[in-house]
Amino acid sequence: MTTDTIEHSVILTKNAATRINKIIKDEPAGTMLRVSVEGGGCSGFSYKFDLVQEKNNDDLVLERDGATVLIDELSLNFLGGSEIDYVDALIGASFQINNPNATASCGCGTSFSI
Repeated sequence: MTTDTIEHSVILTKNAATRINKIIKDEPAGTMLRVSVEGGGCSGFSYKFDLVQEKNNDDLVLERDGATVLIDELSLNFLGGSEIDYVDALIGASFQINNPNATASCGCGTSFSI
């Protein structure tokens, strides 16, 4: 996926890129973070985060400050317009997806509905 509209439809923040780089520093060279959406979770869909070595032909590739995030075409349908961030707050640290497509989400922020 290389069209400008799709490439710019998901934003990877600097905080997220910094955290990804810390996570993968001891992993094999070329390790990337895959963000996907799957059915399940208390609100209907859930976000999934995996470390991977290979990308698929239909993946959206986001790169920032040396960090690479992959999003498959099906998941992109749910994540378009989103921002992938990393938040370190008093109640805990986690990746957070600010998804304008979600009409509801659970309290922990890992599942959502559309």
